[in-house]
Amino acid sequence: MYRDHNCGELNITNVGKKVQLAGWIQRIRNLGSMEFIDLRDQFGITQIVVADEKLKEIMESAPEESVISVTGECVERSNKNDKIPTGEIEVNAEKIEILGKCKSTLPFEINSEKADIENVREDLRLQYRYLDLRNKRIHDSILLRSNIIKTIRNEMDKLGFPEIQTPIMANSSPEGARDYLVPSRLHPGEFYALPQAPQQFKQLLMVSGFDKYFQIAPCFRDEDPRADRAPCEFYQMDFEMAFATQEDVFKVIEKVIPKVFAENSTGWDISKAPFVRIPYKEAMEKYGIDKPDLRNPLIIKDGTGMFKNTEFNAFKDKTIKYIVVPKGGDKGRKFFDQMNDFAVEELGAKGLAWAKVNENNELEGGISKFLNDDMKIEMGAKPGDSIFFIADEFAKAQKLAGQVRIELGKRYELIEKNTYKFCWIVDFPMYEYNEDEEKIDFNHNPFSMPQGGLEALETQDPLDIVAYQYDLVCNGYEMASGAVRNHDPKTMVKAFEIAGYKEEDVKNRFGALYTAFQYGTPPHAGAAPGLDRMVMLLADTDNIREVIAFPKNKKARDVMMNSPCEVTKEQLKDVHIKIDKPKE
Repeated sequence: MYRDHNCGELNITNVGKKVQLAGWIQRIRNLGSMEFIDLRDQFGITQIVVADEKLKEIMESAPEESVISVTGECVERSNKNDKIPTGEIEVNAEKIEILGKCKSTLPFEINSEKADIENVREDLRLQYRYLDLRNKRIHDSILLRSNIIKTIRNEMDKLGFPEIQTPIMANSSPEGARDYLVPSRLHPGEFYALPQAPQQFKQLLMVSGFDKYFQIAPCFRDEDPRADRAPCEFYQMDFEMAFATQEDVFKVIEKVIPKVFAENSTGWDISKAPFVRIPYKEAMEKYGIDKPDLRNPLIIKDGTGMFKNTEFNAFKDKTIKYIVVPKGGDKGRKFFDQMNDFAVEELGAKGLAWAKVNENNELEGGISKFLNDDMKIEMGAKPGDSIFFIADEFAKAQKLAGQVRIELGKRYELIEKNTYKFCWIVDFPMYEYNEDEEKIDFNHNPFSMPQGGLEALETQDPLDIVAYQYDLVCNGYEMASGAVRNHDPKTMVKAFEIAGYKEEDVKNRFGALYTAFQYGTPPHAGAAPGLDRMVMLLADTDNIREVIAFPKNKKARDVMMNSPCEVTKEQLKDVHIKIDKPKE
């Protein structure tokens, strides 16, 4: 009724045929005797020529971004446009119908030559997200997401993974963030929780005798928004396998993920399997972070021993980390001052010391007077190199050095371009010390199997226990997280006991798992690559909201749908809730 072709498929073979198109008016060029319209839909743009006076009158009431249907003859263009697939033809309009009129003034330009979407206030874009999604770059990111999901499903199907859905209305579980709670109308005072991950359900599927499973799973976490994670909800490619080890999980990811990236990237290089494996401890020592960007060639080294008897007060009794930047000494004093300002103002460091090696192989600038040739040789600094130093207590020095390494990579333009570099971070610590609460907490996933099993839990210092936990990292982003699961009830109880949970707590909070494990449970393992981050990387953007159709803003609000919002007293009464708002 509205079209027999889309706006991206007509070509020279269609010349002489009567066609009907429908789409949005992207641009109107009025040359007096005739008008040229760029008609756009999801598939492309076709030029429409309007010469009839009555049709021109119709077009006067249809501003840009109005939706129209056009019938006319496809003809060869005299001035061809080789930048678009339909550039050899145009359509001489014989009939125009306005299907959806647009307001004459848009909140912001969308696809015109004046469009500068990057400089439009993000909340305005999100308020009119349906207009924002008409922008080709944003629109293509959502279609890319669809294609990525299709590739994932195809590859997981080839590997024999059935797709099984797990519940959204679930129980509260300590996954590392706050739960979103849903009050029950039928059970006063009781709550469902939206799942932070399908963790318990997928383990129960393995207990149920399913050999493996996967799903594109929605996950819900009430945590502060971050640039690389959407607030409120996100999606992951969740999978689990029975009778599986860490190696089996790696094999699945190393088959599926490179295929997903190869089919949906723009020709960038992709790490070949098997991916590099880096123990957590080594990652923290060399990169100062557990999600290192391997495109950055800089390595952090420890210089604590070199400065044991230093006269430089800022380094006394401190952990010293340093980074040598090859050929980094060609920068002026201003550059080094700016790096110090970044470390102090952005990272909260006490300072960022530096020195450089001149062409005569002599140390100069910064703290060079506290260094000597033996130190220079030990650090491996050569003529033309610069050296940056961080001094603090151990954990903070590691973290600060990691952030400095990232910034140096950017400012020296050392980050390798057009490549996806994957690595596994393995051997995560099972526990960490929570200084605020002065107790031991799970470091990563509470359902992981400790290396050494029950014996390790009973005989080792908890902070020395290493788990069968692993992360897949790509270009500085955590791409997936997974573990070999703790499937033994005694080991499970002991693991939670160390983190402050009594056996009764385990029974109450994880009753289904605890009980199920009494009835014969196979060893099992799995992982969950993050879908949103995968799309973000393949779309080559650092803003995760660009690859989600209807995202929340930085304050976890949906400014288009006005969510969250207040509800009526009757709705609250139905679920037995009274509001106790803090006083302003």
